[in-house]
Amino acid sequence: MNGGRAGTERLVVIGGDAAGMSAASQARRMRGPDELEIVAFERGHFTSFSACGIPYWVSGDVPERDLLVARSPEQHRARDIDVRLRTEVVEIDVERRRVRARDAVSGTESWTPYDRLVIATGARPVRPDMPGVDAPGVNGVQTLDDGQALLDSLEHAEGRRAVVVGAGYIGVEMAEALVKRGYAVTVVNRGAEPMSTLDPDMGCLVHRAMEGLGITMVNDADVTKLLTGREGRVRAVATDDAEYPADVVVLGIGVRPETGLARAAGLPLGDHGGLLTDRTMRVRGHENIWAGGDCVEVHDLVSGQERYVPLGTHANKHGQVIGTVVGGGHATFPGVVGTAVSKVCDLEIARTGLREKDARRLGLSFVTATIESTSRAGYYPGSSPMTVKMLAERGTGRLLGVQIVGREGAAKRVDVAAVALTARMTVEEMTALDLGYAPPFSPVWDPVLVAARKAAAKVHETP
Repeated sequence: MNGGRAGTERLVVIGGDAAGMSAASQARRMRGPDELEIVAFERGHFTSFSACGIPYWVSGDVPERDLLVARSPEQHRARDIDVRLRTEVVEIDVERRRVRARDAVSGTESWTPYDRLVIATGARPVRPDMPGVDAPGVNGVQTLDDGQALLDSLEHAEGRRAVVVGAGYIGVEMAEALVKRGYAVTVVNRGAEPMSTLDPDMGCLVHRAMEGLGITMVNDADVTKLLTGREGRVRAVATDDAEYPADVVVLGIGVRPETGLARAAGLPLGDHGGLLTDRTMRVRGHENIWAGGDCVEVHDLVSGQERYVPLGTHANKHGQVIGTVVGGGHATFPGVVGTAVSKVCDLEIARTGLREKDARRLGLSFVTATIESTSRAGYYPGSSPMTVKMLAERGTGRLLGVQIVGREGAAKRVDVAAVALTARMTVEEMTALDLGYAPPFSPVWDPVLVAARKAAAKVHETP
């Protein structure tokens, strides 16, 4: 025993959001405070919050910040979890099983021993090294503190012009939020089309829809600097070719795993910079250390490789697995197929599995099938169009990936494909799936099955 009270073990958790507090809560369900002492360090002001909900809080769809908090520090403490806010772990001593933490208010530091350690340090937003990036009016969106800072920035902006840098999930969601706030929005994107998680032909559909909503899309453009005006506040975003006036700038370039602590402690990291774990989320080569959430790499069930996929759904599952194992039970996290959904105003965007460039990189021979369909029977009121693209392995017919762009009722259809990918189904097998049908919900042939039929007809063709 290294850290706990007499007769108990001590679990130390670094990070108070989804993975960390899910692990702490599950471990507490399985082991009482007389058996397991739990200490959780969180450098921010909040625990167990939904970062995914921040764009909808900024837009006003979610009226209050606290609605994004699933469980407060006080609620965790009521369950005998010692949550220490505004306290950042700055060192992990693996050899002596202890962590060094710094109080953000007083600056004092102290060592806390552990018997078991959970690393759930999350991710950090990509913040490019360029002039003006730290100017007032330039905002990242990762924590509730970031969301509040953005709302304060919008309140103090003199004009109503916003530039979003980046057109991934956070970029398009923040573009929608700012449109709803009454801002004229420009999205500057280094890719050929928005949503690089889609193939360009599907990203083009997103591009057209965003422009139809009044958003100005600037593709194939690298931001070189952020220009400032009086009092140093941001006034424009500059590329090699143009300047785009901005009263507010939102950085939506993506995130990287926050693994500086782990790297310094000599823990194993993958090619993407995330911690490497086994199926029980135990850090490889370390019997008493687990990791989960946006700081880890995950196994891709389609490609067979390790990937970095920072999503709250995975983080919560990681935490459940860790808490169960720490609590003495058995649980595993087998991997992901890369499913994600998003929306910009009334446009729904979904994807799972591989894109064309992923399949090429893996050396796979594949076919694609793209179909146009509707969300309901064509004669039923409210039917809306959608485009479904499907990738299948040539010869075997194994499903490789699906992308969907459409209006209401489009995005969640990707879940059928996610299940099929997990089960390693062929597109021919998919055509016989017994899906629910009634005119208010679907055409008699669901769009996903129509795409599967078209792909199945191509998989045996000679390339």
